[in-house]
Amino acid sequence: MITNILTIAGTDCTGGAGIQADIKAISANGSYAMSVITAVVAQNTQGVQKIQMMPLEMIRAQIDSVFSDVQVDAVKIGMLGNAEVTECVAQALAKYQPSKVVLDPVMVAKSGDRLLDADSVAALKDVLLPQVGLITPNLPEAADLLGTAEATSREQMIEQAQHLQVPTFLKGGHLAGSEQSPDLLCAEGELSWFEGERINTKNSHGTGCTLSAAIATFWGQGDSLYTACDKAKQYLTGALSKADTLNVGHGHGPVHHFYKYY
Repeated sequence: MITNILTIAGTDCTGGAGIQADIKAISANGSYAMSVITAVVAQNTQGVQKIQMMPLEMIRAQIDSVFSDVQVDAVKIGMLGNAEVTECVAQALAKYQPSKVVLDPVMVAKSGDRLLDADSVAALKDVLLPQVGLITPNLPEAADLLGTAEATSREQMIEQAQHLQVPTFLKGGHLAGSEQSPDLLCAEGELSWFEGERINTKNSHGTGCTLSAAIATFWGQGDSLYTACDKAKQYLTGALSKADTLNVGHGHGPVHHFYKYY
């Protein structure tokens, strides 16, 4: 039976990140993708031009429509934008209690544009983090959540992952001075490193969205959290390695979600 994966996030009209990237990653890895749109974002490979948040009642209606009719095997949460939307999604999770929830705490776009206002970080930590099964921050996002400086070593990555106090897949792509891109899974009292070669490409738009959606997909298919993270990292590495075969935009282009197929 094909599993159903729901993504709750904002859009990307050029298709490299957000809802569009999630749907591609879920589909490329063998599950059926569903979506709840929290914001319509005018963005391209060079930056974010405009954001229109969806009304709360429309976000609730979308979530209710999915859960009232379809079995949801896993949920991926991406861009929320503000405290009100964060609380709205948290209330929905409390109502429907999906068993597998992956949160990508989207705060800043690849271009540097902020996608989660600073006042919303507290709401995310207080009402949403306790309800998720995994968070997938990069190093700047983890530092933002903890109110501390960005980790600059593997030792600091371990310390910060443990301080987040929720199962965490901490992405080390921002770690300076390394040819590797090490990621750390901190869950159930265990630490697991996922090693990977750093791919030399500027076309890395949507990597966080893609990775978290792939983890939710494999986890929803029945893999352990460790195996889901391992498979998702391998998939993202392949998508990054083929990113330069695409020709999308003049800035940070997207990864190649369907590299396995063409």
